[in-house]
Amino acid sequence: MTETHVVAICGSLREESYTRRALRIALAAAGEAGASTELLDLREWDLPVFDADEKDAGEAEQFRQQVQAADSILLGTPVYHGSYATPLKNALDYCGFDEFEKKTVGLLCVAGGSFPITALDHLRSVCRSLDCWVIPHQAAIPRASNAFRGDELTDESTEDRVRTLGREAVEYANIEPDPASLESCENPGADD
Repeated sequence: MTETHVVAICGSLREESYTRRALRIALAAAGEAGASTELLDLREWDLPVFDADEKDAGEAEQFRQQVQAADSILLGTPVYHGSYATPLKNALDYCGFDEFEKKTVGLLCVAGGSFPITALDHLRSVCRSLDCWVIPHQAAIPRASNAFRGDELTDESTEDRVRTLGREAVEYANIEPDPASLESCENPGADD
């Protein structure tokens, strides 16, 4: 059996991103559970606004290859207007079934306010349409500016949620997913 490979996609472009910090904590836990890990920081990728006529624009092909090579994928996003961030949406639009179908996906969001859950619900719907197996456990960090001291989380229960997500990305990497979801059957563009 080969080593599990966990990739985290950071949907924040901020230099001092709390999302990036949280994903590094989750990846550290995945590494401690025996996985190789990689952070795909969207600040470092040339992914122009998605145009279906230009599916290989910028570094899209290399990005898809990195995602496709993962056994588990962690999606991390800040919460903007009650949903997930545009850079993550744009990156996901470059991907499809080849990169996500039957993969284990974990969800993490970070909010400036106190109610980050809707972004996770929206990402869960996207993952269903790509036929992923989404880890039931998800990590949300409200009031992010108070949740971190440097790169460390200040609250033990929040840190436990984030680390659990990383461990479960390894634990469930090879789970046998359910049959295709109705959402994925109605998503013909994802197999382009």
